[in-house]
Amino acid sequence: QVRLVESGGGSVQSGGSLRLSCAASGFAHEKYCMGWIRQTPGKGREEVATLADDGSKAYADSVKGRFTISQDNARKTLYLQMNDLKPEDTAMYYCTAEYGTWCPKWVDEYDYWGQGTQVTVSE
Repeated sequence: QVRLVESGGGSVQSGGSLRLSCAASGFAHEKYCMGWIRQTPGKGREEVATLADDGSKAYADSVKGRFTISQDNARKTLYLQMNDLKPEDTAMYYCTAEYGTWCPKWVDEYDYWGQGTQVTVSE
């Protein structure tokens, strides 16, 4: 059973940085996509960044140039480096995973989710 455990959230001031981590385990197949999805009560869910099995990365326009997704060589930990944080980045951030070579087209297609870690950015 796939297990995803996030850490690294917290409260920072605008312009600050945080690095989220996701400890991943239990994958039964070699090919899978991992990503970060955030959710706020007012905006719903947004796919922030994804890392496909072939190593290709994709980012939401709202975070391009500020956030970086990466993974350790053993593919046991997924990271999200967040720089120049803004108040609109405030959200619950979830680590997600889905089997396959490519990442899902829709957020609802991810089968595996962590418990989430809260990021709060103040002015």
